[in-house]
Amino acid sequence: MGDSVKGQSRAYDASGRREAARATRRTVVAAAKTLLEERGYNATTFAEVARRAGVSPASVYQRFGNKAALFKEVFDDTIAGDDEPVAVAERPEALRIQEEPDVKAKLRIFAEGAATRAARSARVQLALRNGAPIDPAVADLWQLIQAQRLTGMTMLASHLVDTGRLRTGIEVAEAREVLWTCISVEVYDLFVIQRGWSRDAYAEWLYRTLIASLTEQ
Repeated sequence: MGDSVKGQSRAYDASGRREAARATRRTVVAAAKTLLEERGYNATTFAEVARRAGVSPASVYQRFGNKAALFKEVFDDTIAGDDEPVAVAERPEALRIQEEPDVKAKLRIFAEGAATRAARSARVQLALRNGAPIDPAVADLWQLIQAQRLTGMTMLASHLVDTGRLRTGIEVAEAREVLWTCISVEVYDLFVIQRGWSRDAYAEWLYRTLIASLTEQ
């Protein structure tokens, strides 16, 4: 009986440590996101992140290794809206698009989701893009983010071409390029950050543009 209790205690302790480590990670990532949005890449240091998060700079360095690795986790959590280890293709929006039979409804779901992600992540993306010329590691990260976005849009374009009744003659490559360009942070920056459009106005523009570009209407 004593051994069983000890085993349960060890399991509980390990679970508690994991949850504590995850909570600390969330705090550090949130601090890094705030600083990145407020100050940009160059002025966001491990020391400042640690101070804002209430931990030691050494612990931030030990956990993430370098700024690019930290900012990749900031980007991933910001895009997803959480830190759950759930693949994009298994998240509710992707499943709704796959299950929806009507192409316009598919694009409405996508446009709404893309607008929400852009509202969460645009300033982080712009800070990383602007930091790319300063740090080769961040330049690599920015290219990775672009490549991942292109991969996601290729998957969506393939699904739409296969199931969506798109405009006659449109192929995956063209659909992918339209999707990839329309959801770029540069477009969101022009409309929302620089010109003051609302998130809903941007979502409606995105939806109408995709309908006009990809379907027979």
